[in-house]
Amino acid sequence: MDKNFQEEEFTGIVEFTPPLYKQRYQFIKDLVEKYKPKKVADLGCADCSLLWMLKFCSCIEVLAGLDICASVMKEKMHRLSPLPGDYLQPAERSLTVTLHHGSVAHKDPCMLGFDLVTCIELIEHLEESELKKFPEVVFGFMAPSIVVISTPNSEFNPLLPGVTLFRHADHKFEWNRVQFRSWALEAARCYGYSVEFTGVGHPPTGMENVGFCTQIGVFVRKYHQTRESAQSEKPTEAVHRMVFKAVYPSLKDEKYLQNAVVGEVVFTAQIIKQSLQNRLVAEHEEHNDDQRKCKFQPSMNCFSEDLGKRVVEKSMEPFVAGNVVYIPLKTIFSFPKVNQLCGTFERLCKLIAGKVTLSSDGSAVMLDAEHEGN
Repeated sequence: MDKNFQEEEFTGIVEFTPPLYKQRYQFIKDLVEKYKPKKVADLGCADCSLLWMLKFCSCIEVLAGLDICASVMKEKMHRLSPLPGDYLQPAERSLTVTLHHGSVAHKDPCMLGFDLVTCIELIEHLEESELKKFPEVVFGFMAPSIVVISTPNSEFNPLLPGVTLFRHADHKFEWNRVQFRSWALEAARCYGYSVEFTGVGHPPTGMENVGFCTQIGVFVRKYHQTRESAQSEKPTEAVHRMVFKAVYPSLKDEKYLQNAVVGEVVFTAQIIKQSLQNRLVAEHEEHNDDQRKCKFQPSMNCFSEDLGKRVVEKSMEPFVAGNVVYIPLKTIFSFPKVNQLCGTFERLCKLIAGKVTLSSDGSAVMLDAEHEGN
């Protein structure tokens, strides 16, 4: 049995596992993981399901969707908004998501500068006049490095129950493999792209001659576009209407980076403080077992004088003086997470200035030596 089907001696009823739309989305996700595009546009984004999946790809910094039906986009566009967790733990990368209402047959500057453009089950919805303009808009005007176009393979239709002419009432046409290949090769030739053909939705065993249920063309631009050529003859007038924009919190933003660093510094200092206190308590109890000469105070004052003498100022060792625990910044900076966030010790000092209580010389974080709850 083919892994994409659940069937009993083929009877004309085909069921894809996973569902065909998920296989198409997974194809795009795999492509993103391979080529690592930073800017991705989905033309004919509909309910934004593909955009929602792609927002979790760490390489992507800009996501844009375009659709002729604003109401369909608006139904689920809230899923593209940042969640509380995105603010609590901002990502290292920046991410901006926008949705635009408009036609793929029209040129708009907001659709420029993308590395990857996806057109999943789109072209079969276009009127003949729109389809004629489509190659010039996508390959000529937008000119991304990679374009992925998927469309139904009409040769597969006899295997689908209930399909007489087209798979959807809004489809204006459905091509067989020769028709799609001819159109794709001509578009690639005119605009300087190469194209490879593949698909998703394998046919049942013994019927491989019909090809994939969804046929896919992956177009790759042959030549690197210079800035001059990219900007030539590009209209400046906007024709699409933005209906949604979300800017995700990012550690590239100084405000979010500072919050993250301060939180991590305080957290790390508390861990070091607790470790120091546990060690001092253990040493004190061991000392008492031998000599019983020192009464232990919860605030550990009994250790401070001795520790103060043997700990050199600005050393890597935390110490207690009076009711204060001093955690050297260099010790905190040595922790991987803090080091990763700041990059340099000077950057650490700058980010926590005025946000964390420091010693008079600024070399150590000061914490109350009292145990919590005392």
